[in-house]
Amino acid sequence: MNFDYNETQSMIAQSIRDFAEKEIRPNIMEWDEAQTFPVPLFKKLGEMGFMGVLVPEELGGSGLGYHEYITIVEEISKVDPSIGLSVAAHNSLCTNHILTFGNEEQKKRWIPKLATAEHIGAWGLTEHNTGSDAGGMNTTAKKDGDFWIVNGAKNFITHAISGDIAVVIVRTGEKGDSKGMTAFVFEKGMPGFASGKKENKLGMRASETAELIFDNCRIPDANRLGEVGQGFIQAMKVLDGGRISIGALSLGIAKGAYEAALKYSKERHQFGQPICEFQGISFKLADMATEIEASELLLHKAAFLKQQHKPVTTMGAMAKMYASEVCVKVANEAVQIHGGYGYIKDYPVEKFYRDSKLCTIGEGTTEIQKIVISRNLLKG
Repeated sequence: MNFDYNETQSMIAQSIRDFAEKEIRPNIMEWDEAQTFPVPLFKKLGEMGFMGVLVPEELGGSGLGYHEYITIVEEISKVDPSIGLSVAAHNSLCTNHILTFGNEEQKKRWIPKLATAEHIGAWGLTEHNTGSDAGGMNTTAKKDGDFWIVNGAKNFITHAISGDIAVVIVRTGEKGDSKGMTAFVFEKGMPGFASGKKENKLGMRASETAELIFDNCRIPDANRLGEVGQGFIQAMKVLDGGRISIGALSLGIAKGAYEAALKYSKERHQFGQPICEFQGISFKLADMATEIEASELLLHKAAFLKQQHKPVTTMGAMAKMYASEVCVKVANEAVQIHGGYGYIKDYPVEKFYRDSKLCTIGEGTTEIQKIVISRNLLKG
């Protein structure tokens, strides 16, 4: 085992830190208050190779692995988690779905533009009345010659308005049938394909979230990913990697909140000494640091399994569940350590606190992760 960053990871970490300080930090609260999704920023991230992290170089990507990917999402999220969330969704959901399940023609058609952020990617599974019960989806596709007619809507979709390409799972069979769903790639401008209401969110406000609407949208069969009926199975495999993404996002939030709390606890004096000298504060910091370390180890074990093409469902769920719960706890404690200053927007921890909660919900709630883990344990 080697717990040190390799040379590539160290260079990436420093590069993204420098970029985040220059391009992201000065704009954090402006983007947050206005719910601005900063498309030009993602174009710059694309130029640096951070929007095609896992994409092979021959398709225009960086050709890096999951350990490097965790580093990138984590470092961005230490500064602004909403930007980290969008980087994660673009890389691990939309791009990775096409990369994993598209044929060679489809990969050449869509991946190079996604890898450079010439195109922003979206991914659609969730619907208004289904949530975790994806098998009950109501968005349907009916075959019509060489086309499919799609009707319905998806909600809570990252980049639904600004995205150029969306991988969407729709029902092509019976409701509740795990082999009754199919994945398609929708392109902006297709007749009958539109975005709807933008959500006004508690946190992650610079990461765009909205509806996708399908009104008799005709999509060619050439845009189908994989076999008919394989959409749900594909989605579950994509989410295995997606959970590592959310774990990395959670880790970045936890580290950002912890570092802010540690710094403040050394600077803030009460009763003639810095508050970090009080046991009540120092014990909080000790718990926060320990749980962050545990999150990081779980995540990199999941990344190792993913990189080795070994089963990762259980470990990915464990890493996502633990890291997301830890980030909420750490953000909460960071606010507490700041006291009244933790509740105002002049200090960074109130935003980490608001942003953290999504991590226990997105890409499978904590409760769903426990179902995934327990089922796999009981099968063994």
